[in-house]
Amino acid sequence: MNLVFNKHIPVALVALLFLSACGSKQSEKNTAAVETAADSTDTVSTAAKQITFSSAQYQLAGIETGTIEMRNLSNIIKLNGVIDVEPKGTATVSAPLGGYIKTAGLLPGQAVKKGQVLATIENPDFITMQQEYLESKGRLQFLEQEYQRQQKLREEDVNSAKTFQQVASDYKVLQARINGIEQQLALAGISRSALQIGKITRTANLYAPISGYIKTSNVNIGKYATPTDVLFEIINKNDLHLALNAFEKDLGKIQVGQTVRFSLAKENNFNRTAKIFLIGQSTGDDRMVPVHCHFVNQKDPDLLPGMYVKAWIETGSEKQYAIPSEAIVQLEGNDFLIFQTEQSSNGYTFRLEQVKKGIEQEGYTAITLPEGVNAENTKVVVKNAYAILSALKNSEEEE
Repeated sequence: MNLVFNKHIPVALVALLFLSACGSKQSEKNTAAVETAADSTDTVSTAAKQITFSSAQYQLAGIETGTIEMRNLSNIIKLNGVIDVEPKGTATVSAPLGGYIKTAGLLPGQAVKKGQVLATIENPDFITMQQEYLESKGRLQFLEQEYQRQQKLREEDVNSAKTFQQVASDYKVLQARINGIEQQLALAGISRSALQIGKITRTANLYAPISGYIKTSNVNIGKYATPTDVLFEIINKNDLHLALNAFEKDLGKIQVGQTVRFSLAKENNFNRTAKIFLIGQSTGDDRMVPVHCHFVNQKDPDLLPGMYVKAWIETGSEKQYAIPSEAIVQLEGNDFLIFQTEQSSNGYTFRLEQVKKGIEQEGYTAITLPEGVNAENTKVVVKNAYAILSALKNSEEEE
């Protein structure tokens, strides 16, 4: 028997209900009848079953009943996805020229500002690079003066054109070389202002390209970092959005500007909202279409990158029979409600009936009732229904 039990019902409570139900069945057979299936099996039949609880059992189980309501439930499209960071809000930091790390890394979650020093890198090549730069700058000063002198002589037709062209060529080549070294220094994170006074350093700094929070830090003192190693990942929480996935069959019902209601995976209230701003134009191998949404409330502190979310989009609404979602119990892969069919001095009688679930929204689920059930005159167990289901199963096994 593959029976789905509610894990929140204490084992002691189920056992007590079972013992009480057995005693009641022996002493009050006229009021505690259980309708069994025609054939002998070890499972609860999907046909209607009923059981009677005494008033004491009823109170002990904490059972509550309610009515089937007509609620205005929306027809919805369900989506799943994650909270993602827009491309401008994420950055990866590496050491473009490589080197040995001289400072400890930052902790994930630590706040950083744009331009802040993240780590210091040491590389012998930095020394050679700066030396070449200073030597080239010194030679450039001489060539610049020589170029100006040869240019003046050429204007007076004193020197040959070949001599002037050679000096001009050397001057431009050296200018290009210095410009290239300056770009290398900037790439490494070495300040040129310190070099102007002749100070050569063997270390360079890595700076934060954006403000945000450290997502990952792969830095420790003494580690050698290659140009392809990712040392830091930074994210900016001000650029979060919803990255959802929709089935391709629902694409025609989704439009830019629609409101999306969503909740985190651990929640069920769907009280957060977002607006669709981009819909993908192709499907992946899983036949899903990406749907991107901006949050209505960008300052929600509970939203973090990478969190899974569930969402839905309203596409119209209609009144439907609905009950609290916790009233539905599952048995053998099917959905059931437990109706209270009688209340007297002898106790409370309940009957198990299979139903068909519809859309679920804000704690309520639409249902299709069995034929012949009058929704207006029916009481449904809305709390601790699994206690009744457990007692019903135990009573059947006793027989």
